[in-house]
Amino acid sequence: MGFEAPRRLVTALHERYGEAAAAEWLGRLPGLAARLPEEAGLTVERTVAPGGRGSLVLLVREADGTPAALKIAPPFTRPALERDALALWNGWGVVQLRAEAPEDALVLERLHPEVSLRSLPEAKALLEAAGTVRKLWVEPPAGHGFESVAERTARQAEAMRSHGSDATAGELVASALGAREELLAGTSEELLLHGDFRQGKVLAGDRAPWLAVGPDPLVGERAYDLARLVRDRVEDLVASSAGAPAARRRVNKLADSLDVDRERLRGWTLFRAVESGTRALAGGRRQEAEWLLEFAGWL
Repeated sequence: MGFEAPRRLVTALHERYGEAAAAEWLGRLPGLAARLPEEAGLTVERTVAPGGRGSLVLLVREADGTPAALKIAPPFTRPALERDALALWNGWGVVQLRAEAPEDALVLERLHPEVSLRSLPEAKALLEAAGTVRKLWVEPPAGHGFESVAERTARQAEAMRSHGSDATAGELVASALGAREELLAGTSEELLLHGDFRQGKVLAGDRAPWLAVGPDPLVGERAYDLARLVRDRVEDLVASSAGAPAARRRVNKLADSLDVDRERLRGWTLFRAVESGTRALAGGRRQEAEWLLEFAGWL
């Protein structure tokens, strides 16, 4: 049977990076999946499915039999920056680089992809998540190539403005864009951030109970990094009769536990929820968009 990319990866790449770029790389992926493990001296066991939204992950074994994972990512997702961040963290709270890999691939220690923090009760998951993410907030090296929160959110804000007249999202877009401007005007914190931190990005490991994976690293303030975590399990919050107060309590609890300003965390949570909600609208994922925008409205 021929190679077939996981459906979630295909959908996410087309939505986030455009039809042309996604199609070109996905067309090369079968060849990469066959060639790169061989070049790295790895034996493939299986593909991780449903897998991630920005890369293909293969469970492999190194030449000496050590289990590992090979992550193959398109160049437009900047895998070299992920490699730089992982090298800087050196396994502290995060998956560890195992060996050199060709092209846009990473050889990583093998974790347990089927067991993430989402398998835990919510309170325990948030506690473990907070303990993990705080390890990643370190000073970036001089001359680093990571983009800033201002740069990343500028691109996102541009895309959000096209929804400014939507009946569903218009007012929230205006609020989110205003919050971004205020937040950027009032911060000087510049730490290396995971960039996409949430419960599903923390997996069970052998070297440590829980380790973060899949960073999209950037430099900025801690509140930005926590903001995606606040809305984890958003579908459960929306389904609850006490969803709104529960969401606000979560903001306060996470902010207080990590010594982050509550209002800054609330503002970045609003921006990131509306950004994801408008992107879901553009991608035709109506139900997800409604959940995210309802959540944003509570903040």
